[in-house]
Amino acid sequence: MSDFYTEQLVKRKASMGTMVAKAALIALTVVSLLSFFLFPLGILFFGIMIVADIFLFRQLDLEFEYLYVNGDLDIDKIMAKQKRKRVFQTNVSELEVIAPTGSAELNAFQNIKAHNFSTMNPDHKTYTMVVVKNGQKEKIIFEPNQTILEGMRMLAPRKVIL
Repeated sequence: MSDFYTEQLVKRKASMGTMVAKAALIALTVVSLLSFFLFPLGILFFGIMIVADIFLFRQLDLEFEYLYVNGDLDIDKIMAKQKRKRVFQTNVSELEVIAPTGSAELNAFQNIKAHNFSTMNPDHKTYTMVVVKNGQKEKIIFEPNQTILEGMRMLAPRKVIL
């Protein structure tokens, strides 16, 4: 018997807040460069801003990788194409429902806090998945491809609404 394995990589679109944050960081760095020439401690401020720019720009460049293997779904956050962190993990046995975002099947789960692991692009079709982990319901918004959806549907046909 062979394993069902698929992975998908999606890049998060830069939101307006992200662009404003980057512009503010650049503006502060320019101001710190000017303070470098005007004040003796300006070099310290400039050095702190360079380090902050490097660290925060990495945090703002996000991709998500969906990895689905035999009923296990892992979602990893990849920052600046260098650092990877597992942000969500579940099994199909914990699945309550998965349906297109905004569909009627999700009306009963509106008061649950959602974690968004999608591109944030309004043109892309997202799905919302509700899982029960440790007695708590979690809502996950993501953009799985058809292969991931079909793999989940093979194991839980009544819970996956396409």
